[in-house]
Amino acid sequence: MKAKASTVAQKLLNLYRQAHVIVGGWAAVNRVFVDEATDDVLHELQDLPTGKMLVAHIANLRSGTTPMDSIARELLPYGGLMTESATAIDVDTSELQQLVSAVDSFTPSSEGLHDFMDTAVIKKFGKDWIAMARNALVANPDILRKFDDIVRISTAYRLWDNANSILSAPITDRIRASLQVDMPEYETYLPMFGDEGKELLHRLHGLLSSMPSHDAP
Repeated sequence: MKAKASTVAQKLLNLYRQAHVIVGGWAAVNRVFVDEATDDVLHELQDLPTGKMLVAHIANLRSGTTPMDSIARELLPYGGLMTESATAIDVDTSELQQLVSAVDSFTPSSEGLHDFMDTAVIKKFGKDWIAMARNALVANPDILRKFDDIVRISTAYRLWDNANSILSAPITDRIRASLQVDMPEYETYLPMFGDEGKELLHRLHGLLSSMPSHDAP
């Protein structure tokens, strides 16, 4: 059964937005882009938010302009936000020190994540906290790597909560379709929770097993 172009397009866009926290990084997701971006998928991407950026990136990969393990800086997304949306950063020395300290002392747990998100400088960044913090830490690669681990953990807890919400509510065709689009993220992050995460992922897969196909014969 062939996936609909719109579904594949959304899957590729999710990978594009989350590449910085996916094991293997650009080398892993770029091959998926090149292999799965048919003409129909590229057409669908043109109409999605930030989709034109991904189309340009795929064109660069296919032409050889961009190596298969890289991406042009101007096309680089951060947690779903393009770099140009996070250029205005106002972080003074004390706030930068606070950010570095919060990253360095982070403990990988739900409580640790809550404490980190409650840090004044992170609250100042608001919904753009990933892009803003990454840009603020760009000169400190060791701390930046630790910050990327925090982003990974934050994403994992968000998807854990989403998965439990899906499984505790009546399932509709719309929810199943959305789940199919987001499944690559669930498959990436839920195993971080060990056996419980794998069981949760198994139950999500079960919801899709009876999903009807609307593809043309």
